[in-house]
Amino acid sequence: MKEGSIEEFRQIIKESNNIVFFGGAGVSTESGIPDFRSVDGLYNMKYDYPPETIISHSFFKARPDEFYRFYRDKILLSGIEPNTTHKELAKLEAMGKLKAVITQNIDGLHQKAGSKNVYEIHGTVASNTCMNCGKKFDGQYMIDAIDNGVKKGYAQGHGRSSESGSDDAEEGRGPALEKDGRKYYLPLCDKCGGLIKPDVVLYEEGLDDYIWDCSRRFISAADVLIVAGTSLVVYPAAGLVNYYKGNKLILINLSETPFDGEADMVLHKKLGEVFEGLCDRIS
Repeated sequence: MKEGSIEEFRQIIKESNNIVFFGGAGVSTESGIPDFRSVDGLYNMKYDYPPETIISHSFFKARPDEFYRFYRDKILLSGIEPNTTHKELAKLEAMGKLKAVITQNIDGLHQKAGSKNVYEIHGTVASNTCMNCGKKFDGQYMIDAIDNGVKKGYAQGHGRSSESGSDDAEEGRGPALEKDGRKYYLPLCDKCGGLIKPDVVLYEEGLDDYIWDCSRRFISAADVLIVAGTSLVVYPAAGLVNYYKGNKLILINLSETPFDGEADMVLHKKLGEVFEGLCDRIS
């Protein structure tokens, strides 16, 4: 392991045209999204249930009301914008230097910043599917549905349409949960009334084979692999680093990771500090 400098990092990026970026929750913390395992992260927040329990498949099925309370409060956030790192990565791609962004994040900020070749191994909040009829919905629909409920016509039985009376329709619009003065509605399909599930990979669910294979191939072929904002303790995602065959493995993370000893360069710095003005300085 070599503790590197920002200037050395810039020089490596300047000299390479085959870079792959593999990022975790720390990439988005500077946009205001909490990470999972830092002192201020989601796993250290007091909640009715542990976060790793709430964001599991079995909990979603058993308690969708509590799931969507946590999901709306802590994951499906409004007004979040890309930060310096997202924007500089999009510029690197436009310059032809960055070949792929592989992310553990589900926030869609890389695409919002302009990145095109993004592989979201844990899915995305931007895509959601009705579990009954398969209709797709975007993230804004989910925000509106959880905050305000859906239109009249669907009872709370997830897929039972109410055609005859207003009682069932009004019941279907009632909040599933009310905590701390805030109401949370179940996001129901506006076509059939079925419960909508985010296209994110919950605990107890498998990863998408296509996304995984693409991520593995890009990392295997990379000249430079930048691994940033991740503790590299969650598998199978952390195992992607093992597919890298080159000699320019760069780890950028505030805290140490299990892969620090294998890295060719380590920067224990904030990502915004490392990426600020990167593309201008290497042009």
